[in-house]
Amino acid sequence: MALDQSFVGRTYPPTAPYEVGREKIREFAESLGDTNPVYTDPEAAQGLGYPDVIAPPTFIFTITFKAAGKQVVEDPQLGLDYSRVVHGDQRFEYTRPVRAGDRLRVTSIIDSIKSLAGNDILSVRGEVHDEAGDHVATSFTTLVARAADAEVEEESR
Repeated sequence: MALDQSFVGRTYPPTAPYEVGREKIREFAESLGDTNPVYTDPEAAQGLGYPDVIAPPTFIFTITFKAAGKQVVEDPQLGLDYSRVVHGDQRFEYTRPVRAGDRLRVTSIIDSIKSLAGNDILSVRGEVHDEAGDHVATSFTTLVARAADAEVEEESR
C-alpha cells in the first residue's frame, strides 16, 4: 500500500539536545579508519581554527537518522513497513563542522513520497541546529520501502 502523500511537508518537533563528545567523535573516526588528527587531537583542531576536535562529515548521520527513525519511521499514521526498507541515498550540506561540545537538535521534515514500481520512496530532511539556534547542517536521507512480491505482481498485470 502506497504511503499517504498528505505527509509531504510534515515537520516533526525538534529532538532533545544531543551533546557531541570527543570520545564519540574519536570512536566514529576510528570506525571509518580515518586517522586525521583534527578528529582526535584538540591541538591539531585548534591549529586549524576550531575550538575543539571536529567530527568527520558523515558523523551527523548518527543523530539525524536516529531522529528520523524515532519520529518518521515509527509514526504509525505514516504506515511505513520498516521490515521492507533499504537505505537509498544520503547526502549532507554543512554551514559549519560539528564540534565536540555542540548540543544539537534535529528537526525532521518529510520532503517527498513517491511510488515507483510498487516501491515507496521516502525523502526525509534533517535540519540540525546548535543550542543557540544556529544552523549546523542539513541531512538528506532517502529510504526505499520495497514492494511485497504479491503487490508487484498484481500491479504489473
